[in-house]
Amino acid sequence: MKSSPSGRLPPVFWIVLGGGFVLLLTIGGRQGFGLYQLPVVEATGWGREVFSIALAIQNLVWGVTEPLFGRLADRYGARPVVIGSAGLWFLGFWLMAEPSSQGVFYLGTGVLIGMALAGSAFGVILGAVGKAAPPHRRGLALGIASAFGSVGYVVMVGVNYALIDWQGWSQALMLMGFGMLSLAVCALFLRKRPQEDEGGQGSQVVDSQSWNEAIQEAFGHRGYWVLMAGFFICGFQITFIGTHVVAYVQDIGLSPLMGSLTLTMIGVGNLLGSFVFSALGDKYRKKYLLCLMYLGRTVCILALLALPPSPTLVILFGFVIGVFWIGVIPLTTSLMVQIFGVRHMSMLFGIIYFSHQIGAALGVWLGGFVFDATGSFNLVWLIAAVLGVLGAAIYWPLGDRPVPRLQPMAGEAVTTR
Repeated sequence: MKSSPSGRLPPVFWIVLGGGFVLLLTIGGRQGFGLYQLPVVEATGWGREVFSIALAIQNLVWGVTEPLFGRLADRYGARPVVIGSAGLWFLGFWLMAEPSSQGVFYLGTGVLIGMALAGSAFGVILGAVGKAAPPHRRGLALGIASAFGSVGYVVMVGVNYALIDWQGWSQALMLMGFGMLSLAVCALFLRKRPQEDEGGQGSQVVDSQSWNEAIQEAFGHRGYWVLMAGFFICGFQITFIGTHVVAYVQDIGLSPLMGSLTLTMIGVGNLLGSFVFSALGDKYRKKYLLCLMYLGRTVCILALLALPPSPTLVILFGFVIGVFWIGVIPLTTSLMVQIFGVRHMSMLFGIIYFSHQIGAALGVWLGGFVFDATGSFNLVWLIAAVLGVLGAAIYWPLGDRPVPRLQPMAGEAVTTR
């Protein structure tokens, strides 16, 4: 993303910047939900399963509506989609802050915020970035944008913790809702309408494939199913951990501050991992990097369960598993573009992300259900560890060559990195 010959910054710079700040607010804001679990449970008298069901609904709604918002972004551009999502964020936080009943809590936390995430998180933003970036720098551009989300993990977790400590959980959520209206400003940096060329900047090849042809091609390709299975595993792991690790840290005898610091360290590690693995993805086979990331998660989980509880352990756990966190998403996105191209990128990503959200809903709900039934999260931790091994196993033999429709093209179409 060097400057243009005239000395001005290229358009992709502003798209990465604006999209990055959108991810900072949305992904970072969502990550802070784990801090609200115990305060909400204590204030309402509901069990942890109620909070978990709300987030499970959120993840399912996010997944179901992601392809729709992706299709709208592919057709009309990311800007209007993100602006509309800002209003959904505001309404969702408002109802979450004033839950007169479990149904209202489910509506705000689950349905409205789920739709808001679908219109302002990875599918729409990475689609805009991927289409604008030159092919040989696409992985890096996606990684930089995703790294803003990692910064959000660090910044927004701290912001949520400070707001709860200052004003209480309900007022904190209302303030977060007002803050999310700033997404409309960030969206101004995004394109009004998407680029139409297949290769992004520097490509003159126009792809006339229709959206239904793109879906038929993807579902007829074994690799697309592998990507969906891998994202299911990813969703299960990171949503279970992101939602329940704060409570887990307190359950093993450590302070609420240590729970917040664990989430923060996930963000710190995430920032490093997103950038490093995305840059490596432009040089090495992405499927092998994904294998490494899933195995790394398994090792972190088993170490957390096997070693004696201590502040040092949970801080190290947060940082190391953070290295293997969001970096899965830009790698998977780049791999999908490598195989299928960028024309219908946001929509195809949205379908894959639906499987991620099914896994996320299962992981977050199972965590609350198992804890209420057994008084421990250990069973779900073990399931997450086993899934990490399975994730590595399915990615290793993945065929990552472009589909025949793209193979005659030059440049990115012939790479299998």
